[in-house]
Formats: sequence, structure tokens, C-alpha cells
Amino acid sequence: MLLLKPNVRKEALMELVARVGKHVYTKNGVLTDIKSFGTVQLGYGIKKLDGRYFQGQLMQMTMMATPNINKELHYLNKEDRLLRWLLVKHRDIKYGMEFLTEEDGKTELSSLSGSSINDEWDKEDDSDEDRDIYDAEQEQKKSLHG
Repeated sequence: MLLLKPNVRKEALMELVARVGKHVYTKNGVLTDIKSFGTVQLGYGIKKLDGRYFQGQLMQMTMMATPNINKELHYLNKEDRLLRWLLVKHRDIKYGMEFLTEEDGKTELSSLSGSSINDEWDKEDDSDEDRDIYDAEQEQKKSLHG
């Protein structure tokens, strides 16, 4: 995950993503997905040398890499376009055909039938009391926001 300053231009953002991708590739890794979540409001200001930021551009780069990639990415700490970065490890993840060839994958897929999910949903009881609480909360929100 990359959280960039909100004023970073698209070209600079793409240059940073390309540089990280090349670095991962040189360390025998591969990028599998890149997502941009656009500009997000932050819950608190992140203080940097050039000010405090309450917004950021959020990106997700998914990769398959060796376990030591964490140490390899620490150069990002010196990157002035970034507010924060975070590496999330997914262990024992099966992809594509590897997933389908394992017995666990077949049983997981066969247990997912749409009717059983819908049947459980239909069995749940929507009580009038729950609806009344929800309606009261909605009315309260409307009166607070004008």
C-alpha cells in the first residue's frame, strides 16, 4: 500500500510505481496487480517537513516476491512523495489452477452454492423493533445534517 501526497502529479506517481515494480522484478518478484483508490480523506493529519496532510492518494501494488522484499523496500522511507507505505504479507495463498488442483480448493468451491446462502438469509427474522431503531437513527441523522 502506498499513500502519496495529494499534490503529486500523475506522471510522478507512475514513475514511482514503475521504479518500485522494476526493483521488485530485479529481486526475482513480479507485480500481479496495481489499483488506485484516488484521493482519500485521512482520519488525522500526517506531518511532513513541508506541512500536515489531511488527504492522500492511495494505491495498492500486489506482488509475488521473496520474503526479504520488506528489507528491499526500505528505501521508500526516503521518498518525499510518500506519506506512508505498508507491506502486507499473504501467506499460503493459492492462485488460479494451483487452487483448483488441490482437494481443499475443490471442496471449498463445492460448498459455495447460492441457494444455501440465500436460504440462511431468508431464515433470519427482521423484527419490527430493529426497523424502528433504524428509522429513529435515520431521523436523528437527518435532523443533525439539516
